[in-house]
Amino acid sequence: MKNFVLIGISGYVAKKHLFAIKNSNNNLIAAYDVNKNLDNLKKYFPNCNFFTKLKDLRQHIKNSKKKIHYLTVCSPNYLHFRHIKFGIMNNLDVICEKPIVLKKYQLEVLNSLSKKKNKKIFSILQLRHHPSLLKLKKNIIYKKKISKVNLIYYTERDEKYFKTWKGNDRKSGGILLNIGVHFFDLLLWIFGDIIDFKISILNSYRAKGTLQLKKANVKWDLSVKSIKLNKKKKLKVFRSIKVDGNEVKFSKTFDDLHLLNYKFILKNRKNNLQESFKPIKLINDLKNLHNAI
Repeated sequence: MKNFVLIGISGYVAKKHLFAIKNSNNNLIAAYDVNKNLDNLKKYFPNCNFFTKLKDLRQHIKNSKKKIHYLTVCSPNYLHFRHIKFGIMNNLDVICEKPIVLKKYQLEVLNSLSKKKNKKIFSILQLRHHPSLLKLKKNIIYKKKISKVNLIYYTERDEKYFKTWKGNDRKSGGILLNIGVHFFDLLLWIFGDIIDFKISILNSYRAKGTLQLKKANVKWDLSVKSIKLNKKKKLKVFRSIKVDGNEVKFSKTFDDLHLLNYKFILKNRKNNLQESFKPIKLINDLKNLHNAI
């Protein structure tokens, strides 16, 4: 059994991490958040210590009679860099939600620091553990031809969303990073390195473009507004990946892959910091291309 601390306990994604920590037979010793929404914490770890000041969490880690092995980071995107550093400086391995960081210099600082302190940093890459997508990757390995891929992801967000940090491009990275990072990671993982890319739409609500990858030509379309597939039906969430005209079904178990990801991390102990930055680099390149147009 490994002992964890967690930063960002009140956020939406934290409950997936709590579920994963609990169901991988590990324990949460302490948690931190500036907010005091503790419903999920009490559900999974009712005896966990809770702090609203980072200095108090630091002191607790230092004085804990139980050895603490991991820090889980579920804070807003723009705080990931700071909180990963916090974990490394307190001699903890770190598991962090995507995106691991927002900028390349942050990656370089963390890479250097993790080597100096001999600690590991892991990014959550949950879609890589979906059975349908694992099967697709295996099939693509043996394909000689270049696949045609269409990726659509529409997920409706209300106006409250845009008033939080998630609607602030500087803090979240915008739609490309906050929504798209999962899918760009998936595409690069399955279809290989980038040859070329184009972007035709980029605003607060939508992004659209194409990718030329080693083993696929991709059309992608992301939106945080609902879509009408026909005159009668309006959907709040629509996910679709078609490869050579065939739909890849991956909506089932979409929300419960963190447990598989945790088990993989804890078993393999392979630092994926550089790997997890590949889609972030692509996203930054797409933004730069759009700004240059």
